[in-house]
Amino acid sequence: MPIINYIWKTLNYSHSFMIWNLFLAFIPLVLSIFLFRFSQKRSLLWWFIFLTFIAFLPNAPYVLTDVIHLIDLIRYGFSVWIITLVLIPQYTIFILAGFLAYVLSVMNLGNYLEKQGYKQYILPSELGIHFLSGIGIYLGRFQRFNSWDFVTRPIYLLKSSIEELTNKEPILVIIITTFVITFLYWLLKQVIIGLELRFKENR
Repeated sequence: MPIINYIWKTLNYSHSFMIWNLFLAFIPLVLSIFLFRFSQKRSLLWWFIFLTFIAFLPNAPYVLTDVIHLIDLIRYGFSVWIITLVLIPQYTIFILAGFLAYVLSVMNLGNYLEKQGYKQYILPSELGIHFLSGIGIYLGRFQRFNSWDFVTRPIYLLKSSIEELTNKEPILVIIITTFVITFLYWLLKQVIIGLELRFKENR
């Protein structure tokens, strides 16, 4: 009975942080749709929402790091059936959904730049965003900062970031994270483009 209660509490905890993290991951996607598809001119409000978009964007690829919770659950000793049929599918869908929100958000920016006549800036913008997201993931996972700290604790966030990013270990972690994000973004982007082409051919 205590084991069953533990399993129930563990799965409930997983659902709670998954829902919250997916909510945060889809905020930049919603903002990107407004900014890059429906908004017509770059007003002061547009730039404010754009900065909010940049601040919240790392929350989407951040879900990649939540695989550590799956590893902890596997180490606890659940049966092979629970791990295979419940935990792995659950975390796969969760991580894929969060990272898909990231890919679509950045692709929306790329499409916007192309429409504005700045196609040559798409790749540099993507790489820059991947790097900023790598920094954001590090600050979120290891320093436990949140996106809203840009507003509530900007000075402390800036000071802590400078102190952390001058050390070799954080830089290495950020570089590796950026590489992983870049590779997975490129991979999923190709899949999405391929599906779009197949959809257009079948219409």
